[in-house]
Amino acid sequence: MKFGTKETAAYGFAAVGKDMVYALSASYVMYYYQDLLGLSATFVGTILMIARIFDAANDPFMGVLVAKTNSKWGRFRPWLFSGTILNAFVLFALFNAKSFHGTGLMVYFSVIYILWGMTYTMMDIPYWSMIPAVTENAPEREKLSVVGRTCAGVGNALITIGTVILVKMLGNGNEVAGFGRFALIVSVIFIISEVICCWAIKEQRSEKKMQTTSVKEMFSSLFSNDQAMVTVATIVLINCALYITSNLIIYFFKYDLGGADWQGSYTLFSSVGGASQILGMMVFYPLLRKRFSNTDIFKICLSTAIAGYALLLIFCLIGLSSNLFLLLIPGVLVFMSNGILTVLTTVFLSNTVDYGELKTGHREESVIFSMQTFVVKAASGFAVFLTGIGLDLIGLVGNTDAEATVVAQSAGTLMGLRYLMTIIPILGLLCAMFVFKNKFILTDEKAEEISKQLKKNRMGETI
Repeated sequence: MKFGTKETAAYGFAAVGKDMVYALSASYVMYYYQDLLGLSATFVGTILMIARIFDAANDPFMGVLVAKTNSKWGRFRPWLFSGTILNAFVLFALFNAKSFHGTGLMVYFSVIYILWGMTYTMMDIPYWSMIPAVTENAPEREKLSVVGRTCAGVGNALITIGTVILVKMLGNGNEVAGFGRFALIVSVIFIISEVICCWAIKEQRSEKKMQTTSVKEMFSSLFSNDQAMVTVATIVLINCALYITSNLIIYFFKYDLGGADWQGSYTLFSSVGGASQILGMMVFYPLLRKRFSNTDIFKICLSTAIAGYALLLIFCLIGLSSNLFLLLIPGVLVFMSNGILTVLTTVFLSNTVDYGELKTGHREESVIFSMQTFVVKAASGFAVFLTGIGLDLIGLVGNTDAEATVVAQSAGTLMGLRYLMTIIPILGLLCAMFVFKNKFILTDEKAEEISKQLKKNRMGETI
């Protein structure tokens, strides 16, 4: 498969559409069903966790299916195209539930969200599996990972920045109607971006078959790759911190910071955060890369994100959390660091494919990247589960009349909200730092050494 300028641009555009879909679901499904439609926050969080358990079985199967696919359209494109079409329809249905109430709404949400996870997996695994499959060169993989993650960050930022304001505009003040119309727009953009990717990337039919022939053997191969498991654990912890923040921040601006134009304040904060995330990937990561190794940059960014959350916690404790412009400081630290961390986790996961091949003799791109899809969704599900329990524990009262005045919350509820969005993410990132520092061994030098050894092994096989 050749990756020139056209293919790289198409790959990046696909990441924009793909992560617009994911960000809308990951950040706003709790708010839509709990705050606007009136379901229990704990119920919504529980369903999300159940869906993630289902994905625990679904994602590895999907990884095996992709790896075994050898059609005239290639290995990845058939799944990328079909998964996109199905997921776009399900996303639209997910945010158009206004006709359902009570038990019917509970059943509808449960079924639709599980379907959303299944169809997203169909297209996400082949998308990321392309990276280690198209090039054996570590710098080229790093470049493609940066393109994919940077463009994914753009898609995430577009949703973070525009959702609240556009929902208000599209619904003429009615958030429920606005979310339905906004979901339709995002679904259309999603389909267009992935169709362009499928058209631009011309796969060569491969005769190479995957050596893993069963899910049991696949898990055995995966668990024997200790560096893949370390990277996966780190991704879970980092994403849990991020998604707890992204799910709670809208409640913070609506009920704590408040004001008649809380949507404008939220949009300003989200715009600065989204821009910081993109700048982190596009500007600061390349600058840091000139002086530091990837593992050192990873530790620096984890420390910076922890410092950002700690600063936000201090503002909450001393009564400065109502100052929007002060809040931008920890926001920049957290979002910029997260942008770089998402690039690095993809680079590290790509390197674990080589590590696993050298260690076991099996090359499992789709299987390993199916774990990335699963753990990111698992992290978001676990984060929303904690969010749901937390919102019910602090007694937050939802605004189920979408056009009514914002419901006032008690002082205890607001303080609980501040603690939820700072302390839990800090603990998660500290655990990620501990795991990474003590278990991760794939430094830049080690990854290059493994790549060279594999090339020698393959040359020996062809003689």
